[in-house]
Amino acid sequence: MNKEEELIRKKSPVNIRNKKASFEYFFIETFTAGIVLTGTEIKSIRLGKASLVDTYCTIMNGEMWVKGMNISPYFYGSYNNHDLKRDRKLLLTKREIQKLESATKQTGYTIVPLLVFIDPKGRAKMDIALCKGKKVFDKRQTLKEKEDRREMDRVMKNARGL
Repeated sequence: MNKEEELIRKKSPVNIRNKKASFEYFFIETFTAGIVLTGTEIKSIRLGKASLVDTYCTIMNGEMWVKGMNISPYFYGSYNNHDLKRDRKLLLTKREIQKLESATKQTGYTIVPLLVFIDPKGRAKMDIALCKGKKVFDKRQTLKEKEDRREMDRVMKNARGL
């Protein structure tokens, strides 16, 4: 991901993250995919009413699908509202889908959604990653590194204040 793409994600009015993913998995490779949504779904996402908790991606019939993504009903949607946790199609190139499909056939690899954001043209996009699951000792190591980083920041902040 280059700096321009990173800037687009930071400027996006909506940043819905899967916070648990970095704790549970090692990211091998990331991709950006479009999401096929209905009218009330995109309106709910623009309001930030979505969640990526317990969400995963799967490949069926040469198409990428995201399962378990919760998008709350749009308040003004009336009878046209969508299902909360329906499967949603992701738009990737054929080559990317084939690459991900061959990688996930290996044991221990999966595809996990990381971030939902709105691009400058107003379309919903999702960052997904090919991941390998962490073992328990890897998770402990991640927590230790996080605590060490916090401690270093605290020490540096106190040193500047003196």
